[in-house]
Amino acid sequence: MRLPPLLGPLLALALALLLGWSFWRSAGWLQLCAGLALFLFGMQCLEEGLRQLAGGGLERLLARSTGTPLRGLLFGMAGTALLQSTTLVSLLTIAFIGSGLIQLAGGIAVILGANLGATSGIWLLALAGQDLSLSPLALPLLVFGVLGGFAGARGKAAGRVVLGVAFIFLGIDQLKLGFDQFGAGLDPAAVQGSGVAGTALFVLAGLAVTVVLQSSHATLMLTLAALAGGQLQLEQGLAIAVGSNVGSSVSTAFVGMLGGNRSGQRLALAHALFNIVTASAALVLLLPLTWLVKAVAGFSGFGGNALLQLALFHTLFNAGGVALFWPWQRRLEALLRRWLPDRPDPALPEAHEADVAIGRVHARHLSGPALESVDAAAAAVALELRHLGELSMEVICQALCLPPRALSAAGTDPALLDGSCAPGQAVDAELLYQQRVKGVYGDLLAFMSRLELPLDEEHQRFWAGSQLAAMQMVNAVKSARQLQKNLQRHLAGPDGPVRAAYLELRAHLFGQLRALHALRHLGDVDALATELARLDAEADAFQARFRQQLFERVREGAIDGLDAGSLLNDQGYAGQVYRQLRQLFDRAGEPGSLQQLRQLSTAA
Repeated sequence: MRLPPLLGPLLALALALLLGWSFWRSAGWLQLCAGLALFLFGMQCLEEGLRQLAGGGLERLLARSTGTPLRGLLFGMAGTALLQSTTLVSLLTIAFIGSGLIQLAGGIAVILGANLGATSGIWLLALAGQDLSLSPLALPLLVFGVLGGFAGARGKAAGRVVLGVAFIFLGIDQLKLGFDQFGAGLDPAAVQGSGVAGTALFVLAGLAVTVVLQSSHATLMLTLAALAGGQLQLEQGLAIAVGSNVGSSVSTAFVGMLGGNRSGQRLALAHALFNIVTASAALVLLLPLTWLVKAVAGFSGFGGNALLQLALFHTLFNAGGVALFWPWQRRLEALLRRWLPDRPDPALPEAHEADVAIGRVHARHLSGPALESVDAAAAAVALELRHLGELSMEVICQALCLPPRALSAAGTDPALLDGSCAPGQAVDAELLYQQRVKGVYGDLLAFMSRLELPLDEEHQRFWAGSQLAAMQMVNAVKSARQLQKNLQRHLAGPDGPVRAAYLELRAHLFGQLRALHALRHLGDVDALATELARLDAEADAFQARFRQQLFERVREGAIDGLDAGSLLNDQGYAGQVYRQLRQLFDRAGEPGSLQQLRQLSTAA
């Protein structure tokens, strides 16, 4: 049931009024919410500034740093410690897995490292949450951050980072002051849960707040402020930390599952499984872990500091989760592939099944997370172009009344090329175009138009070349669709000069398709140029010979003028099929070329 159009704005207005009334009623609540807003805004500025400073370096480093599980773990730790966002690192990893730049095993290692690297931020927050004011540091940082915005693109990005740190400092101070005022009348015993039910309540609270705020750091900052103000006991804070860890994977799982890409869905499930299993183990072992935290804290000299004890607990149970999952990475990868198997495209129908509705095929490798990175988006486009090329070649073969598998067969059966296409076995090339090609082509163009990240010169050439390559493949299918109209009719007719001419035309075009299909894997640019020149010469020679023979038969009276006109037109369509596919190789070695697309899509 669809909601009325005005219901959403009315609900937003009601929420704003309710918040405004609550701020008017409680100055402490206002200060608490303002501190949270400043903290979240500072985290957003810090994340955006660091990504702008890194440019594509972070993505390229991710693609190179997952060759071994240990390297993936270290990258996840370092990336999360730098960006202070487990969600961002996870979404980038999902994007790169979905686009083929890294493999699932490397992505799992990155997720393990990201959860371990997230503990660094909690230590910083705990240290900053001591009895000192950070506002004197924040004020000059605000000035420097604004001035950085006038120093060019990199200066603006650096200023964004400085502003983020300043707002985080201001937010921490506001949160502490807000809890001092808002929680002054609260009795810790009033919010103290008892037993399993009380622990579960605080775990759910941590999960819910993290899902709403989309930041486990914000949840733990609130928890640290409440601990510092005496509104929470340490055991309650530990339960909230466990819940926030689970909540941090919810947005990743949601984006990954909605992306439609199986590889991304597998990694999102792995992230959720890690957090859920780790949280469950931490809850089962909560009492011994609490004892261990207090013992280590007492030995280290911060036994009376609940904030540092919370940070220590957060580190211990995440490190325990990594140790638990580390030996089982390969087994987990196999289970994920079994639980979420690849979804193959519907089988291309055989000729006698042309009247069966098969539904429209859509893109296989394009997903929303890939748009978070230019390199990931380019790799996804490369994979989808290859997918579109496979579908286009299959439809062209069907339009010629030939099985697509003959393209890669060791040899061609002469009887196959001499065979006809009976009326009951004919396929509708228009239907196949609508069902097999048009949907993927539309998805590809829509995906490329949705990328909002800035493109450097190399990626701009890649983008333009990719769009041209997709258009050429589609145009080749459309030319084959035009060729099919007369070809199938004459192949199904009686033997004669006209049918013989169409058989010759089909045999030549199919030979060209087989040759181009074989050149896809030729990496030597010089050898590729030599083969293409040979194919071009053969095409020109066939065209001249075919026209000469056709006019001779017209003069002999074997073929009339109408059939000759149809044959010349269809020869033109066959030539267009070859030229459109042939042009895909003209830019070999340049951005956007078929060669570079293939190399990029298999780089991992």
